[in-house]
Amino acid sequence: MIDPSSNNFYCNSNNVNSVSTAATTIPLINSQQQHQQHLILSGGKEDLDALAMLEDSVKKLKSPKASPGPTLSKTQIDSALNLLADWLYESCGSVSFSSLENPKFKAFLNQVGLPCVSKRDFAGTRLDNKFDEAKNESEARIGSALFFQIASDGWKSKNFSSLVSGEKLINLTVNLPNGTSVFRKAVFTTGAVPSKYAEDILWETITEICGGSGVVQRCVGIVSDKFKAKALKNLEIQNHWMVNLSCQLQAFVSLIKDLSKELPLFRTVTDNCLKLANLVNTKPQVRNSFHKYQLQELDHVEVLRIPSPEFESTNNFVSVFGMLEDILGSARVLQLVVLDDSYKMVCVEDPVAREVADMVRDMGFWSELEAVHSLVKLIRGMAQEIEAERPLVGQCLPLWEELRAKVKDWCVKFNIVEGPVEKVIERRFKKNYHPAWSAAFILDPLYLMRDTSGKYLPPFKCLTPEQEKDVDKLITRLVSREEAHIALMELMKWRSEGLDPLYAQAVQVKQRDPMTGKMRIANPQSSRLVWETCLSEFKSLGKVAVRLIFLHATSCGFKCNWSFLRWVCANGNSRACIEKAQKMIFIAAHAKLERRDFSNEEDKDAELFSLENGDDDVLNKVFLDASSV
Repeated sequence: MIDPSSNNFYCNSNNVNSVSTAATTIPLINSQQQHQQHLILSGGKEDLDALAMLEDSVKKLKSPKASPGPTLSKTQIDSALNLLADWLYESCGSVSFSSLENPKFKAFLNQVGLPCVSKRDFAGTRLDNKFDEAKNESEARIGSALFFQIASDGWKSKNFSSLVSGEKLINLTVNLPNGTSVFRKAVFTTGAVPSKYAEDILWETITEICGGSGVVQRCVGIVSDKFKAKALKNLEIQNHWMVNLSCQLQAFVSLIKDLSKELPLFRTVTDNCLKLANLVNTKPQVRNSFHKYQLQELDHVEVLRIPSPEFESTNNFVSVFGMLEDILGSARVLQLVVLDDSYKMVCVEDPVAREVADMVRDMGFWSELEAVHSLVKLIRGMAQEIEAERPLVGQCLPLWEELRAKVKDWCVKFNIVEGPVEKVIERRFKKNYHPAWSAAFILDPLYLMRDTSGKYLPPFKCLTPEQEKDVDKLITRLVSREEAHIALMELMKWRSEGLDPLYAQAVQVKQRDPMTGKMRIANPQSSRLVWETCLSEFKSLGKVAVRLIFLHATSCGFKCNWSFLRWVCANGNSRACIEKAQKMIFIAAHAKLERRDFSNEEDKDAELFSLENGDDDVLNKVFLDASSV
């Protein structure tokens, strides 16, 4: 050990040479003593770090010039900081400005040769410059388009009410005919929003874009998640050229709620599963047995998810679905639990335990559970595809037809009477139906059908008589009174002549998507371009077609991070804070729409850490295994 009183370690503050002596002596002594014995200091292990710092300070005094780090040019530094700013703003609250001054982050910047950055700079000048740049690009794109559609998302968002006390973020996006979307603005609201307020916000956005009421005809419609139909309807009545639609993603989500509320099968399965889950979670003997077999069969231990008591009043079937998934995934475990001696002892005194045991052994219970789970999974799968694909208005009729066909197969598979299920679906279909669905389906060359003569004709035979009338009514509404009869005559010609076969085939050419493996239309813009070029003789009908067939049927677009909303709510009383929030949202949304990224970081993280689901058809294996126990 180093003895401060020994002659080997003497430091006189008035003698500079003593520093040099100490600098050479300390490492030497340490080196020698590492071979002799472990160094024991009065402060314990923490002293070793302090001793290392002391030696490091001595070395720096001996050699004050540190070795230079990587050297970057000013251009490289500016480019790197510019990318850092992009990442910070596009994270939209996931990364705080204060993180820029974290010591570890500063050390990282120093390690790669970048200067320290200021959170004030990134929250001030840089933010303003990035916002101006994104805003100018957005304005230029909207200004060059002849017309557009407003997408309004967030009125019915379920993500925020439970997290930020009713705060909502309503996103307003502009869909352009060339298939691109441009972010316009975000509106923060609290609590319930009246229909008139929604109507005012939408109309204000339209007039802002069009620069006054004189050219508002550029806005050909609105698509909104199902807020209050009254706001959309009023604007459509007041402006005859507009087509205002309810979001199809919201329609499919609402359909699950309809089924859970109106089908007795859903109520039966929910009640049985609640009884089972409550017994397993609250009865210690049963829970212990359940966890024992969980560990044995599934390599993990957890309780079954149970929906909150409010699920019935809110009609939120999402939480119920989680419980169904847990029970279905634990089918083998539950079979073993009811055969366990400890469970049989519980059954002696608990009639609910006996009832649950009978239920678990009953194939009918599992069949009904799988039926409900399968139907909800089917609809949720289509909803997820709608969110990813963002179908156009012409796809609405085929989409619902696809749903009907899948549900029909589901009824056959599980021996369910079709009538009650079909009735629920038709009621939801009628609630969301808009005549534009039929008109776009007829006018979009993508859906032309080849007849026996070789002509490619619009699919009128796929429409009901009422839907055919809707096509006539919508077309006459979207043109001026003077053009109405001309548009109908052109519609008759379109119905009888259709499109040149070569152009029709060119529009319908498909290619495989390398990312998903699905077949997709090679050039989605062909449908509109055909009307603007080779079908130019349809002057009145063509005006309707090009303004109709590009309309989106979903409002889903940019997703803001929950962490950012919490931050906004915490600082919502500050006008400066709200302005910065608006700018950050605009920058992030603009960048994400540019690369067609409609997810958020929380979704991606959940996907990354989620466990793969097992085989859907687990029941055969469960009962085969259980029969051998």
